[in-house]
Amino acid sequence: MDYIKQPQKIEEQSFAIISDIIESDYPDYRFRNPLEEKIIKRVIHTTADFDWLDILKFSDGALDIISGILNGGGTLYTDTTMVMSGINKRVLAQLNCDVRCYIAETNVAAIAKENQITRSMAAVDKALNEGGDKLFIFGNAPTALFRLLENQDELKGKTAVIGVPVGFVGAAESKQALSESDFPFITAQGRKGGSNIAAAIVNAILYHIRDNQE
Repeated sequence: MDYIKQPQKIEEQSFAIISDIIESDYPDYRFRNPLEEKIIKRVIHTTADFDWLDILKFSDGALDIISGILNGGGTLYTDTTMVMSGINKRVLAQLNCDVRCYIAETNVAAIAKENQITRSMAAVDKALNEGGDKLFIFGNAPTALFRLLENQDELKGKTAVIGVPVGFVGAAESKQALSESDFPFITAQGRKGGSNIAAAIVNAILYHIRDNQE
């Protein structure tokens, strides 16, 4: 059987196919800038779903602010270990950024139980108490996104949000609330999202920064 075995060539051909399909099936579609194009195409590459051309939304100036947080060695906070695992740590380390996920910590679980809230909410509360510039990344937990939106006045430092929780309970509503907030954001309309989407968005931005530095 003849098939491509090299990972880099597989990825290159995948992105070429994505570009060809967009050109042929969505001839009037226009990306607003090169980074937005890279993000949307990487999400499509992750999902094989061209709905992301329409449902992924960016607030004005969000990409510049998020890039600034990453270039400035800010801290990334994820709602699940799956999101954290999917982010390219090598590129992140090159930017002197740290990524944290508090959901599995014993004290966070205890606080969540005591206050009858989700662990994701308690993890956000812990992150809110820390200083420095922050990029919150939510792929699974609408309650975490709602919690952040409720407590945005407590934030210290520059903050941006990648909010793409998936699901049927609160997911669409939390993303809609984010899109109506004052946060710089990347989000999605409707129920679609997930840890893989969140990580893909972050990686697209990281690779863009890396490539521009080389």
